[in-house]
Amino acid sequence: MTPTSASIVRHPASVEAEARTPAAASDIEERARIIARHGGIEQALAAGALPKLVRASLSEALVLGLLKQGVTKYLAIFGHGSTDLGEALRIYEEAGVTRTFNCRNEVAMAHAATALRWQYGEQCAVVTSIGPGALQAMAGSLAAASNGVGVWHIYGDETTFGEGPNMQQAQRAEQSVFGKITELMGGSYVLHTPEALRDAMRRGSARVNHPYKAGPFYLLLPLNTQPAEFTLNLAALPGRVEAPKLAPADDAMIEEAAKAIAACGKVTIKAGGGTRGHDAAIRRLAEAAGAAVALSPGSTGVLPDAHPQNMHVGGSKGSISGNFAMETAELVIVAGSRAVCQADCSGIGYKSAKAVININGDLADAFHYNETLALLGDIGVVAERLADRLEAIGAADAPGKRDWLAACAAKKAEWSAYKRERYDAAPIKDAVWGRPALAQPAAIKIVADFAKQIDAAKLFDAGDVQANGFQIVEDDRSGDTFTETGASYMGFATSGLLASGLAKSPRYTIAFTGDGSFMMNPQILIDAVEHGVRGMVVIFDNRRMAAITGLQRAQYGREFRTNDAVAVDYAALAGAVAGVKPVFAGFDAAGLKSALEEARRHDGLSVVHVPVYAGEDELAGLGAWGQWNVGNWCDDVQREWLEQDI
Repeated sequence: MTPTSASIVRHPASVEAEARTPAAASDIEERARIIARHGGIEQALAAGALPKLVRASLSEALVLGLLKQGVTKYLAIFGHGSTDLGEALRIYEEAGVTRTFNCRNEVAMAHAATALRWQYGEQCAVVTSIGPGALQAMAGSLAAASNGVGVWHIYGDETTFGEGPNMQQAQRAEQSVFGKITELMGGSYVLHTPEALRDAMRRGSARVNHPYKAGPFYLLLPLNTQPAEFTLNLAALPGRVEAPKLAPADDAMIEEAAKAIAACGKVTIKAGGGTRGHDAAIRRLAEAAGAAVALSPGSTGVLPDAHPQNMHVGGSKGSISGNFAMETAELVIVAGSRAVCQADCSGIGYKSAKAVININGDLADAFHYNETLALLGDIGVVAERLADRLEAIGAADAPGKRDWLAACAAKKAEWSAYKRERYDAAPIKDAVWGRPALAQPAAIKIVADFAKQIDAAKLFDAGDVQANGFQIVEDDRSGDTFTETGASYMGFATSGLLASGLAKSPRYTIAFTGDGSFMMNPQILIDAVEHGVRGMVVIFDNRRMAAITGLQRAQYGREFRTNDAVAVDYAALAGAVAGVKPVFAGFDAAGLKSALEEARRHDGLSVVHVPVYAGEDELAGLGAWGQWNVGNWCDDVQREWLEQDI
């Protein structure tokens, strides 16, 4: 006998559910309306509109706990492991308290959440089901973990009764396997008991809102504890962690650092990603110290591009001027840097340094180098205090400073001329396109200049586009460029563009991506239309992984399996999605500039397809100016590192 649809729907357990659902639904709907009417939980409690103690499911309690943290936005892909949480979010959205944005890929969703916090400063939560979706989202969270961006991640998890393996749980005879996996990526908490929510919120807030080492925090929700009801104390839900700015308790170490800076002629400030947002303090410190400034890929704009002491990016890719400032400095002021390979050439970037002053909030990062005077605390506060003392003793006018900055300025002029030659290069004959095409530096420069002209933010994807991009951008403030060099995650830029459709005050944003990175997460074509993104994706198409091709050629003289023979019409692909504006840029500068103007006029997402040259012509890239501990370079780099005293 074939069961009817009614017999399938009316599972035996549904009888009890029907008996209790109406009352529970009435309670949660009324709470949601009260909170919306009063503008928050605390306001509703203060007005006496809500009792302090309520009966709630864990799912609703989590929504309330995150609301107390300031989280009202959720990016979600629901599955059987998150249906109860989804119901709570539906009710609170209908009341106007929260918003949930449905997405199509967990990796892309994690990137969008990272970008929303990184670019716009808005907390949000990622919601997935159990198993594959959770693993996908966790993989995407590597970008947040690597760049110090705080995001809440909520995943479904196996039931706590141990009645047998749940579908899609990690198939291993151990408890809390997903909790152990996520713990490796950052803070994690399995909500095995609803009453543990308060502790989970407290721990999560400390991770997500850490002033120096923020990152993702993972909340694991077992399928059976989500609907479990318990008594919740609304007043006891923890508020958002707001850490005070810290600095050395007295001036003794500030004085010691100031004297060392004044006594050294060749001083370089290495401004790492932690200096973002401290633009004024870093500029004042550089001028007071008479120091050159070498940027990291993620800190462009901390010092205005044209500032005479801005030597541009230094590191394994770096620049002529940035790497000169690093390699020849005798004293290095490291500020907000984790000393990663891209920033310090795998530990050998400071070949002439005899001492280091490290301004950092993290103890381990502050003492990464030998011969270090560590100034622990908030970068802005410490930099301002150090600048006060340097100005008082006239450190910028000390002997040797002027000659040092003149030498750096000469290298900056050399770097500018080198770049200009590549920006002005005519299209180069390309074997794949069968005709001349713009080289990537020239094409990226045109788009970067256009972004500056219209005051658009820039998101850079991993690969050759990113590597050339941070050498090209000419930012005058931090926050104009977001380049995900922490994890170098292909697909981050296009996925991150979704944040501009979710933010309270969105900014027109351009995603710079290669053809390979774009195809990692192309669902932005749909998500952007669904959620009202106004922005642009520019696809620099060289039909290969050019960054790795270049590395293979440089190291081994041959390329291997980094390209394919499949042509893709990206304008046609984008045009298949209603609401997306596709534009083909052609093969020269005039065509690209015209395409950008046309794309900008569209009130929504536009996609610009730019064919670019790939080959061995020296004008095809901006080169690498540091060293890197990879491939057949390892022996040389490690030998130099072994001989380093710093």
